[in-house]
Amino acid sequence: MRRTSLALFLVMAVGLPACHHRPKAAPPPPPPAAPPAAPATPPPAPPPPAPEAGPLVDEYERLRQTSSDEIEKMGLLADIHFDLDKAELREGDRQILSRNADALKKFDFLRITVEGHCDERGSVEYNLALGERRAKAAYDYLSSLGVAADRMKTVSYGKEVPLCQDSTEECWARNRRDHFAVTSKTRGR
Repeated sequence: MRRTSLALFLVMAVGLPACHHRPKAAPPPPPPAAPPAAPATPPPAPPPPAPEAGPLVDEYERLRQTSSDEIEKMGLLADIHFDLDKAELREGDRQILSRNADALKKFDFLRITVEGHCDERGSVEYNLALGERRAKAAYDYLSSLGVAADRMKTVSYGKEVPLCQDSTEECWARNRRDHFAVTSKTRGR
């Protein structure tokens, strides 16, 4: 029996380690994820809507069909301003008059009134005369730039039609101006 026990012991000593299970190694980590694919290019933008059927009207004809009042409200012609008690054109105002002349030559059917305005200081008579000199200065300059004299007239409102009612230097400066009112249209082209 001793021999049997010894044999059994040896078999177990040799056999047990052989039966020993090794833990399975962890599976390898998954390969890194591929970078996200770039989004597919968006489809092309739809074409712009087709212009409405009908005749195309150029700017000249469009303005020709617009009423004088509407043209006046559009602000096609810019005002110029004057120094206190002066009727001489300043360099910046000459540039504005040049742009006004370009517009008047482009739209050769427009008739305008050059309105001379003053601030509230001074007598009614003095401001009417000063407003007339201011309107005449702009009229003469526009005429020298090629605007037909028969398409323009002048009027002085003196201090009677102010833009601003406050008695401040800023307000007075705004009121010392020539305004170019579109008053009617001629036949044009």
